[in-house]
Amino acid sequence: MVDLLINSFVVFFVVIDPIGLSAIFAALTRGYSREARRRVALHGVVLSTVILVLFFFAGDWFLQAMGIEVAAFRMAGGLLLLLLSVDMVFARQSGLRSTTSGETAEAEIRQDISVFPLAFPLIAGPGALTTVLLMTAQPGGATVSSLMLGIIILVLAITWAMLLFAEQLYRVLGETGTNMISRVLGVVLAALAVQFIVDGAKAAFW
Repeated sequence: MVDLLINSFVVFFVVIDPIGLSAIFAALTRGYSREARRRVALHGVVLSTVILVLFFFAGDWFLQAMGIEVAAFRMAGGLLLLLLSVDMVFARQSGLRSTTSGETAEAEIRQDISVFPLAFPLIAGPGALTTVLLMTAQPGGATVSSLMLGIIILVLAITWAMLLFAEQLYRVLGETGTNMISRVLGVVLAALAVQFIVDGAKAAFW
């Protein structure tokens, strides 16, 4: 149980990547007042929490409705997270963990970025949604589900705290420091993603 909880926390934390996200947030909110930055951070995290919690409770129904077995989703989710880890290791920006160039251009002309691109796709993006669905597929009943939900809330709370101090954090770490941390977390995520694929393959074929 403890290993499962630690594994789930690490995966979700790495996928959300609050440190890398804070750097992006600092760039997107350049010129904002401190109060405006706090308001945008709160709105973005609250909205992404609603999205992810809805996915958490609807995850099992979604898989059943689509006729997808848990083993198949574990392998598919592992592959997606593996691609995400490659982006992190090579400090690449893609639609998996950040905004595309077109989305960034659109965000620059928006006065309120809390919905787009902060809540989606930066926080509740494809990687996060996939991870939440993988978390709902864990065996253990109501107890494990409650703990998984707690992990989601905890990571999002940490994300909100880092967004509040995004400018100071980015000033300390700089782009090089932020990318270095993301690369290390990307290696960890790659190993966990491969483990998802292996577990899915074992369940499907053995």
